[in-house]
Amino acid sequence: MRSSFSHINNAIPEEYQEIAAALFLEDSSLETIDRFADVLGIGNDYKRFLAITDPAEIHKRLEHFQSNLNILIQKTWVEKADEVRKEKLQDRMPEFIDHIEKGDYQRALKDFNGILDELAYLFFGIQSHKEDFTEYTFRIDTQMGFFWWYGSQLASFKQTDSEHLKALLALGICYLTNF
Repeated sequence: MRSSFSHINNAIPEEYQEIAAALFLEDSSLETIDRFADVLGIGNDYKRFLAITDPAEIHKRLEHFQSNLNILIQKTWVEKADEVRKEKLQDRMPEFIDHIEKGDYQRALKDFNGILDELAYLFFGIQSHKEDFTEYTFRIDTQMGFFWWYGSQLASFKQTDSEHLKALLALGICYLTNF
C-alpha cells in the first residue's frame, strides 16, 4: 500500500514511508524522530547528543561536527569557479553553531537548510537541483537518500517547539559528523 502523504517521495522504500511521512508533521513525536535516527544509522549518536546538558560538552561536539564538515568540504572536488562556494559554506558554520549554542533552533534550522543545500551542490553538482535528486541519492545508498530527503524537507517544517527543532538539527549534525 502506497503512502497517501503528499510530501513523501516515491523513491522512499515503501516500508519506510510511514516514518518519513510522520517526521515533519506538526504533531510529530520525539519518538518518531528517534526512529528516523535509527533508519539513518545514527540512533545511538543522536540519543547521546540530545542527552548532553553541559554547554562545554555541546560546544565540543559542535566543534567536532564543524571540523568533520570542513574536511568533507575541503575534500570535495569542484570546478575552479566553485571554490568560492566552499569558502562561503565554511564561513557560515560559526553562525550556525552560535545559534544552536544559544538555543535559537528556529534560526539554526534555517541556517542548516542553506548549509545542506550548498553541501549537496558541492557533493553532487547540478544534480542536486534537479527534481529527481532524492531518487538519485537513494540509488547511491538508502541511508544517504533518507538524509538528503530529510534535508529537502527542512524548509517546510512548521514545528516551533524547541525540543523538536533541536532533535531535527541533531539528526543532521550526527549524520554529517559520521559521514
